Amino acid sequence: MTTAAHILVVDDEVNIRGALVTLLEKKGHQVRGVGTGEEALEQLESATADLVLTDLKMPGIGGMEFLRRLKGKWPDTEVVVMTAYGSIDTAVEAMRYGAYDYLTKPIDRDRFPIVVERALERYALATENKHLRDRLETRTRFDQMVGESEPMQRMYHLVEMVAGSDVTVLLMGESGTGKEVAARAIHHKSSRANEPFITLNCGALPDNLIESELFGYEKGAFTGAMATKAGRFELAQGGTLLLDEVGELSLKSQVDFLRVLETKEFRRLGGTKVVKVDARIIAATNRNLEAAVKQGGFREDLYYRLNVVPIKLPPLRERGEDIPLLVETFLREFCAQHQQDPKEVSRDTMRLLRLYAWPGNIRQLRNLIERLVVTVRDHTIQPQHLPEEIQASKEDIRTMVVTLGSSMEDIEKEVIRRTLAEVTNHREKAAKLLGISLRALQYKIKEYGIRE
Repeated sequence: MTTAAHILVVDDEVNIRGALVTLLEKKGHQVRGVGTGEEALEQLESATADLVLTDLKMPGIGGMEFLRRLKGKWPDTEVVVMTAYGSIDTAVEAMRYGAYDYLTKPIDRDRFPIVVERALERYALATENKHLRDRLETRTRFDQMVGESEPMQRMYHLVEMVAGSDVTVLLMGESGTGKEVAARAIHHKSSRANEPFITLNCGALPDNLIESELFGYEKGAFTGAMATKAGRFELAQGGTLLLDEVGELSLKSQVDFLRVLETKEFRRLGGTKVVKVDARIIAATNRNLEAAVKQGGFREDLYYRLNVVPIKLPPLRERGEDIPLLVETFLREFCAQHQQDPKEVSRDTMRLLRLYAWPGNIRQLRNLIERLVVTVRDHTIQPQHLPEEIQASKEDIRTMVVTLGSSMEDIEKEVIRRTLAEVTNHREKAAKLLGISLRALQYKIKEYGIRE
């Protein structure tokens, strides 16, 4: 059920107006009633409404003119028009001017609450999406990084701190958490921003090609070397070199790489000339390098060379409050890219997206949103449009996996966040489910900085 809303009823028939006001107040809404369009506009000047129910045939300014003025000044307010059965064509025309729906007189008591509920749900969704867009436009931008959660704020702080120096950074995180995006953010905020940003995925190349990719080669250095080629170190001269999946380097390549880090110079394959290198090094991995060192799969000296400033990227499941922002960002990106009309997700859909564990992290969410933009023809993405595994996440809503070593504060924060997501941020319902007072819940939300 939709939470309490501000509703304005406009009808010159006193009995009908009074009956509708009473009926809506019984549903828990805050309702005002007036008899003319002029009075309604005055009321809206002093206090806006989420929903306006208005007759189309009224003294003074007509219903259509009232609708035009209302939508011109308060475009977000939803409007349901009421009209006699024989004037349905007029009601349809009103919908073209921005009315959400219409009701015929005498009012059908069964259909009335359904129409009101749907109109208020539409208003709530539009308001939420507008709020998300405003946050996207006004928030501090870190390149393409999106998020306002506490883990992301901590990461932004580290990015700001390291960007101004040439210190080596080790980005750690699961696959799909945005390590390359973070590396680009560091580069773009550094004094090297106008110089090249070069990447090399160490896990995508066989060992015999890593050396030539890193250091380049001279003409004739090996069969097929028809011309001299600069390596990634040279290409990154003056800028930043990101070594992605650095944990996949072979032990031999690790030795070669460590030597360059220590001496700031190298030779191309087949060459004798020493090339001086001035590039800021950022390494990224989804492996536990400390464990790899203990197992003999990664050199300890290289590990400490890279791990000067470690930055851990949180998995998406630990920053669920960022999902609405991410979804809005990806919707806008892919609707523009694929020349689609703007789309939105329903509140039930967003709830399921927030409940899902996202093993593929942001990359998985991004790919899903692109698929939905292309395949869903409707304006609003509903739960049935989601993959079965995400739809099924609602079955696990009352189950939460607690990581050993988690603090009681972290556990309590996550329980509150999930409960709010389940009841679509209805605080009274959440407090009841949690067995605490509304005041206590509001205090906890403020204390933990939970974003609804």
